[in-house]
Amino acid sequence: MEQLKRLALKIDTLFESCAIFALLAVIIIMAIQVATRKLFNFVFFWSEEGILICLVWFAFMGIAVGFREGVHMGVEALTDRLSARANRYIDTWVNLMGLLYGAYFVIYGWEFTLLMFESTLPATKLPSGVVYAVMPVSGLMVCVYSLLQLCGVDTRRHKGADIEIGGGDAEAKK
Repeated sequence: MEQLKRLALKIDTLFESCAIFALLAVIIIMAIQVATRKLFNFVFFWSEEGILICLVWFAFMGIAVGFREGVHMGVEALTDRLSARANRYIDTWVNLMGLLYGAYFVIYGWEFTLLMFESTLPATKLPSGVVYAVMPVSGLMVCVYSLLQLCGVDTRRHKGADIEIGGGDAEAKK
């Protein structure tokens, strides 16, 4: 069981590292594109497609990581007024909906990816399915996180980063 947990953490770390790498690639490619355009009146032919691919991959992986961390949108003005039992039901409902959402991305994301592999991107000539191949991957991760959360496993890995919109530390408000 301990080996399974270590393997799952390695997969999770790899997944999050890929998301960070995709964001870093967007920043670097975009900075190079702007610099070469302004300084040399030249743009690499692949830069826009590279940014597009990395941005899509970052966004979809970010959805899964956000679900893992529990940063999905919630309405605390309502849930703070409910009992602990009602909040458990709401949490269960959210995780069930997350599981359905993830399954939707796995099934239809896979179909869409296969469909898009029939066409190519204009500049790089890569199959268009490369852009969308992240959909079933991130959907699978959302399903795994949902199942773990339904079983009572705390999937959060960055527990010190609880900052609410509107400012302030979540722990200080309790």
